[in-house]
Amino acid sequence: MTRTIFEISGTDAEHFLQGLVTNDAGRATEGLVYAALLTPQGKYIADFFLFRRGDAILLDVAAGLGPDLARRLAMYKLRADVTISETALKVRRGTGPAPEGAMADPRHAAMGWRLYGDDAGDDGTDFDALRVRHCIPASGIELTPDTFILEAGFERLNGVDFRKGCYVGQEVTARMKHKTELQKGLVTVEIEGAAPIGTPITAAGKPAGTLFTQSGGQAIAHLRFNRATGEMRAGEATVTLP
Repeated sequence: MTRTIFEISGTDAEHFLQGLVTNDAGRATEGLVYAALLTPQGKYIADFFLFRRGDAILLDVAAGLGPDLARRLAMYKLRADVTISETALKVRRGTGPAPEGAMADPRHAAMGWRLYGDDAGDDGTDFDALRVRHCIPASGIELTPDTFILEAGFERLNGVDFRKGCYVGQEVTARMKHKTELQKGLVTVEIEGAAPIGTPITAAGKPAGTLFTQSGGQAIAHLRFNRATGEMRAGEATVTLP
């Protein structure tokens, strides 16, 4: 788990983020806020955690997404009083007793806590097993540039606020919430055998989805719900809905 922590500072920092991200940046004073930046077409660019420290808002993102996210945020800055800078902070995480200063992971209680400081790492928890069990997507694995966040469970994971007002991609996201029924999405499935992440899933010989993270006889899969029936195949593995 390699993360980059950015500091968003300046008098316009909160207002700036509020107009861009999927969740309420104002709640960063209360603890970690899980959110994402989307394209105008409502597709995923990056997911991250926000929290306030002093007069600044800090942003915790997967290191591989950091440079592009910083570049995109800078494009939106225009004349706002906002400075975006990379910090030297690191992240520790765990599921045991939380150390002083740690904050609860807002996606799910099972995901434990995150602590920001000089040290990186975790307490030995099998976080992939927890993600699979609770269907929590990861940056760059289940979450890709083709992802619509509601199909990835962002409402269930406290990653989107439908009352906060406009943000980039809000119109598409709101339409998916209020005017359509999701036809595809991430679910936890049972699996016998194994297959590489990204393996296509078929049902009765027809494309039915894609297989992702696997752990302990379960996996996260993106499925077409109208085809995800009976026994499905992912390479040499057998996939079924619980």
